[in-house]
Amino acid sequence: MVLEKQIAIDKIEVMELGHIQVRQITRIVENGVELSSSFHRWSLSPGDDLTGQDARVVAVANAVWTPETISAYQAYLQSEADKFK
Repeated sequence: MVLEKQIAIDKIEVMELGHIQVRQITRIVENGVELSSSFHRWSLSPGDDLTGQDARVVAVANAVWTPETISAYQAYLQSEADKFK
């Protein structure tokens, strides 16, 4: 009997404003058969620090988060903040 814990990023999604949603799966596998799995999710906003992120997440962020995307996101945040002034 060989028990193994496998952790992987199994989903990376880009949303309308440039947010990146990441899903990490943790599997418990016995002799090649998955016994259980669980998920951990998080999101990143344009311009967020990518330190510690999976290389594939960083690659997607670098492709999507152009200076124009980051500026548009910051303008959106400012317009939302202005609504409450």
